[in-house]
Amino acid sequence: MSKPFVILVDDEVDFIDTMSKRLQKRDYKVLTATDGQQALEMVDSNRNLEVMILDVKMPGMDGIEVLEEMKKRYPLIEVIMLTGHATIESAIDGMKIGAFDYLMKPCDIEQLSQKIQEAVAKRQAQEEKIQKARLEKIMVTRGV
Repeated sequence: MSKPFVILVDDEVDFIDTMSKRLQKRDYKVLTATDGQQALEMVDSNRNLEVMILDVKMPGMDGIEVLEEMKKRYPLIEVIMLTGHATIESAIDGMKIGAFDYLMKPCDIEQLSQKIQEAVAKRQAQEEKIQKARLEKIMVTRGV
């Protein structure tokens, strides 16, 4: 199985440095971004990303705005929202928009790793359904 490919998006540089190292030790391929615009640009140039770990509260483009744009551009990339106590309503709103799940900050690395694994599995299942549907369509159009 290949290494899960994730992007960690948070305006707290110390947090993303620490979490990035901890995820890499667990055999994840990790990109980091410190704002929403940078994150979207990185996703544009790394189409094989599987999971975005996204802070809700960031200056400029907040996590909810990034999530909305991600789901428009790349609906198969799963998004795990990170939230502090003050922004839990935002995280719940994020779930309604299409976030995979949310975790409270500071989050336990084992819990985050488990959520990433679940998100990757969901994405793979969705990709398999899409491939199966495409194959069935081809077979029907060719009368097989």
